[in-house]
Amino acid sequence: MEEPTPIQNSPETAPPTEVPPPAEPPEPPASKQAKVAAGALLALVLVAGLYYVNRFWIAPAVKAQSKSASTHPLAPEFSLTDITGKPLKLSDFQGKVVVVDFWATWCGPCQLEIPGFIDLQKRYATQGFTMIGISMDESSDPVVDYYKEKQMNYPVALGNDRLAELYGVTQGYPTTFVVGRDGRIYAKHVGAYDPAVFEEEIKELLSANPSGEATEFKQVGQVFADDKVELGNPAAIDSEVPGIDLTKLTAEQKDSYKKILSAKKCTCDCNRNVLECRRVDPHCSTSLKIAQDELEALLKGPGPATASK
Repeated sequence: MEEPTPIQNSPETAPPTEVPPPAEPPEPPASKQAKVAAGALLALVLVAGLYYVNRFWIAPAVKAQSKSASTHPLAPEFSLTDITGKPLKLSDFQGKVVVVDFWATWCGPCQLEIPGFIDLQKRYATQGFTMIGISMDESSDPVVDYYKEKQMNYPVALGNDRLAELYGVTQGYPTTFVVGRDGRIYAKHVGAYDPAVFEEEIKELLSANPSGEATEFKQVGQVFADDKVELGNPAAIDSEVPGIDLTKLTAEQKDSYKKILSAKKCTCDCNRNVLECRRVDPHCSTSLKIAQDELEALLKGPGPATASK
């Protein structure tokens, strides 16, 4: 038996005619209406979903990002006396861009930065800028000598552990802060940096709106833990009696107050008088409470407080 010849698609042999599929029966009107209603409901759900995604996810994320990007912590105030005997207050430089440098004469990296700071002071002082040096040396003698030797042209004062703690200086020296015209900290640099780094930040802050926060300035470095700081009362932090604001007392009352604290024994088992305990251990809550009671009594009238708690 001969095998059947395969069909070929050629001019001589035409392909078999395709049979069209049977037409689907017309859809009932009720079924069409149901599909339209389902589609409308789906569209409504999608619109509502997009609204809630934007309302409770996208929008809060944008707001949080904007808030984080535009918030710069205020620089803690301080009141010191510089090495020439003049008062040095951060508030006196309000409206200027200020670089606050925590340094020491025995610190090699600190010394590397000083010439650059001297140059920045020369070039930008007339444009609303100033350097401030906070020396962490134990005495002013080496600072005065170094100041004269290097011909430093900006104010320098002797700092203390309380001020360093207030600024969150915990990683050694130098630690340098760039403060804007509005008194906010925009940059924190730990270690020695090229002067060009500070210059760029200074120029950006000098060109910013002097009456408000420079929201476009991207925060440099983590200024404080979690970018938060308890500013407290600078007058109490830098006080002769740590933790106690003495600004309401006259010079005579201040002397009397310190004598009262010196004559009263602290009850925290430290075997010191209250004044000594405050100076040695400013975190002691017992001496702080006694000192506060004595201050309140002195402000109300003559004589020490009777309470000895």
